[in-house]
Amino acid sequence: MKRNRLGTSELMVGEVGLGCMSLGTDQRLAISMIHAAIERGVNFIDTADLYEEGRNEEIIGAALRDRRREEIVLATKVGNRRIPGHEGWVWDASKAYILEAVKGSLKRLGTDYIDLYQLHGGTLDDPIDETIEAFEQLKREGVIRYYGISSIRPNVIRTYARRSSIVSVMSQYSLLDRRPEEAVLALLADESISLIARGPVAKGILSSGGQQRLEKGYLDYGKESLGALHPQLQEVAEARGCSLSQLAIRYALSHPTVAVTIPGASSLHQLQDNIEAAAAAPLTESEVALLRQLTRLNRYEQHR
Repeated sequence: MKRNRLGTSELMVGEVGLGCMSLGTDQRLAISMIHAAIERGVNFIDTADLYEEGRNEEIIGAALRDRRREEIVLATKVGNRRIPGHEGWVWDASKAYILEAVKGSLKRLGTDYIDLYQLHGGTLDDPIDETIEAFEQLKREGVIRYYGISSIRPNVIRTYARRSSIVSVMSQYSLLDRRPEEAVLALLADESISLIARGPVAKGILSSGGQQRLEKGYLDYGKESLGALHPQLQEVAEARGCSLSQLAIRYALSHPTVAVTIPGASSLHQLQDNIEAAAAAPLTESEVALLRQLTRLNRYEQHR
C-alpha cells in the first residue's frame, strides 16, 4: 500500500487507514477486523476516548498486544469529558483535562506513547493557548509524537494552522461533502498540513448497496437528488472496473493534501472492499473533472 507523509511529521501512513468507531463491542470480531486490516497493509488506526466510553480503545489495545508497536501509527482523540453519575459528556479543552485524559487513553490502548493525539472538536471560545500548551508539553515528555485536530470548522482550522504545530486535520470529505475544497484544502496545502479524510463513503451511501440508505438524504442532498446521482456514480465506477466505494475513496485521495482516508467498516467484506481501493489506479484528471461535474461543491454555512 502506498504510504504518505503526514504533514511535516515523520509518520508515514498507508493511504487507506481504519476508522474504528463502527467496529462495535464484539471484541472477537473487532480484533479479527483490526488484524485483517494490518495484514492487508493498513498501518493507520484511528479511535477516540469517546467511542463506546473508552471500550473502543481497550479493544484496539487488545488487538495490538501481539503486534510490533513501531509498525502501527496509532491515533486517538481527546476533549469530550464524561462526568461520573451523569449521562452524556461535556466539552473540555483545558490543559488540565488533556494532561489527565491522556493517561486513561494510554492505559486502555496498552501503550506508553500515542503517535497522533487529536483534539476532538473545538470552537473559538476554547482556551486555545492552553490547549496548545498541553499538546506541546505531551510532545516534550514523549507521551505523544505529534498532534492534530479533528474539526469541520474553517475558523478553528485556520486558528490552529496559524498558532500551533499541528501536522494534520481530520475532516469529513467525500463526493457528497466537498466543503473542504471550498475553504480548507488550499490553506492546509500552504501550511504543509495533511488532511485525514473521514467519511469518504458518506455513511455507506457511496457504496454498491447505498441506494438503501438514501431516505434521510445527506447534507444538502435530498432523497430524490441522491437517487438520481447514485446510478451515475455507479456507472463511472463500473467504467474503471472498481466498486463505488473504491471510486469514492480514490476521489478523496485525488487531492494531494489528503494523506490518508479512514473509511469505517462493520464487516470483513466492507473492510476488504475499502482496502482494495489502495490497489486501484489513481483517478485521472478527466475522471476527477467528471465527478466534480456530477456532484456539488458544497459550502460551509457556519463557522467560516
